[in-house]
Amino acid sequence: MTAQSTRNVAQGNAYVGVQVGSVSGGFHSHHHAPPDPHSTPEGEFEAGVRYLDRFLLDTARQHIERAVTRGYPITPRAQFYRLVALLSGRTPRQLEDEEWKRLLAIWSDPPDLDESDEWTLGLRAILRLLNSTDAAGPETAAKELESLPPRQKHYIFGHLDIALEGALRDRVWQKSVAHARENRTAGDRLGRAWKFFHPTPAPARTRPVTPAAIAMSDRVKVGVGGPLLLLATSKLTTLLTANGEFGGLIGLYSAVAGLAIFGIAGADRYFRHRYRQAKDSELRPSRRQRTDARPGGFAGRIDRLFTHYFAQYRPDGMASAEWLDETAGIRRHLRNEVVDAYREERINADRVAWLVRYLASDVRTRWNQGTLTAYRQELRVSLRTWLLQVVGVIALIAGFVSVTAAVFSAAVLPGSLWLALTVPTAVVTTRAAFRIVAERRRVAADSVHRSAEQDRRTEAYDRWVAKLADRPTDTEMATWLECDRKVITDQALQQFRLQPGQVVAHAFLEAPAKSARKRRAEDGPWRYSHYRLLLFLLTEDGVRQIDLELDFRRADHRDTQRLNYRFHAISAVRIDGLALRKPTFHLTLNSGEKMTVQVTGTDTKAAEPNQDPSPITELTVDASGLHQTLHVLEGVAAEGKDWVRFRREQADNRLAELSRRTSGLLD
Repeated sequence: MTAQSTRNVAQGNAYVGVQVGSVSGGFHSHHHAPPDPHSTPEGEFEAGVRYLDRFLLDTARQHIERAVTRGYPITPRAQFYRLVALLSGRTPRQLEDEEWKRLLAIWSDPPDLDESDEWTLGLRAILRLLNSTDAAGPETAAKELESLPPRQKHYIFGHLDIALEGALRDRVWQKSVAHARENRTAGDRLGRAWKFFHPTPAPARTRPVTPAAIAMSDRVKVGVGGPLLLLATSKLTTLLTANGEFGGLIGLYSAVAGLAIFGIAGADRYFRHRYRQAKDSELRPSRRQRTDARPGGFAGRIDRLFTHYFAQYRPDGMASAEWLDETAGIRRHLRNEVVDAYREERINADRVAWLVRYLASDVRTRWNQGTLTAYRQELRVSLRTWLLQVVGVIALIAGFVSVTAAVFSAAVLPGSLWLALTVPTAVVTTRAAFRIVAERRRVAADSVHRSAEQDRRTEAYDRWVAKLADRPTDTEMATWLECDRKVITDQALQQFRLQPGQVVAHAFLEAPAKSARKRRAEDGPWRYSHYRLLLFLLTEDGVRQIDLELDFRRADHRDTQRLNYRFHAISAVRIDGLALRKPTFHLTLNSGEKMTVQVTGTDTKAAEPNQDPSPITELTVDASGLHQTLHVLEGVAAEGKDWVRFRREQADNRLAELSRRTSGLLD
């Protein structure tokens, strides 16, 4: 018989046909939280509690049980956390033999339940919940649960709502869902969740000022030409004085004064002209593009950030393509500056995204205000400079004519030789002096600009750091995600017209959506801004499955597919990619329909150099729900409905045994 699946159904009664399936590539949990050799049993136990608070259940169980094995005191608090970790997120039917033995062992030597401290009250409530299948049990258990201290009630509603049996399960589930709806956006999730995905920003930096680049030839010209001009002036002064040419002497010093005035004013004009050209070149698109940016390298990622943010921060009414063309030059200049300023620090490009965003916004602001080219007005040659140059040229020419006439009338040969030496020396030396002065003034101007720009960027950095100051913790992220799971599960139950008590087992599988941003806390799994979630609900009749997308930052989700199929319609379920730390889930139905999900433990790069990425991947796989999903689907694929019947009977017998063993503890 060919299996049939129904997509996007509104009713929950369409099933695929029956066919015996097989399991290939079975996956079992081999994740072992690495012990810290320097950690005490107390430290390891508290680490397990922290993992439990973040719903990293496999890791939490291992830490807590290992701490007990290493000698952590068996107190009511320890037993409470052991039970919560053991039962969290699972029905009693999903516990394996070793886990049932551990559950019975916890109650084999229980603390005195007559005590009234908060942890003992929590233990009594858990035991009452597990024994609530009899007629009188639910009411008593419900009252005891409502009277619990807030902390213990939080753990039971947050972790054990699905672990109950009988009439109490539906009641506790509804309270748990109501609590999840209330806390799904608590703590300003909509205003803070996005901050988790932004890395710690790199401090503000500007590119160092390029040192003065003065050509050696210019240094030689000024170094030789200056003394030669002084020598020529001295010789001409002696010559004119000896011959009584005092008019020529006045002309000589008029020429020297004119040259000095022209040099001072000319150097200022020359600097302003060159500096304006340099600034203009920052705005012009480059004819030769840089080719050293690898797409996956730091410079390549900075390129993409500049393109993204300049397209986003554009003047009103201007298309992105037009704005990108208009700002191609300044984008190139700013991009090169950022790359040069941060490349040697070996930091992630995302850590300077705030700076790129600020620069893009600043360019748009200056464009709107008309100040993007304000430097042109600042570098405009003043009227005073022009007048000084004119006065200097007039004095130079008049003085030179006067001294030339005096030289020819007094001493033609020696005077002509000194004049012939003075003219080219003055021209060459003045030009070289212009370039030297302009370069030194360029360094001074760049230093002032860099200091002001550094101050502005530091202010922007401080604003961004302050904005991220209330970034949510990994525990908050995990709590919000768990609330999402509960709300989604409850909606699925309503869509399929199921009661919680009809669910034999359930499993969530999480994977990053294609557009997801990712980030992780120092000792946590990868978290994603967008998730692809698969929810499997197993009942006596078969499997209900919902495939959906979750926008974590907005606490919003939408269904993309709904499927109903019988147990024997599962042809194969497997996981591969473990060796490469890229586990991929595969589910195949007899109809030929295949489902492939690359789960959240896909990142093979370490957060820091020389760091082993395996623990990060293992934590992320733990958070993804892969272990539980594979455990459930492997069972039904191999045994079909018999697995469900066997698990139900086994759980009933074990709960009855637990009730017998603990019957005297609650009297």
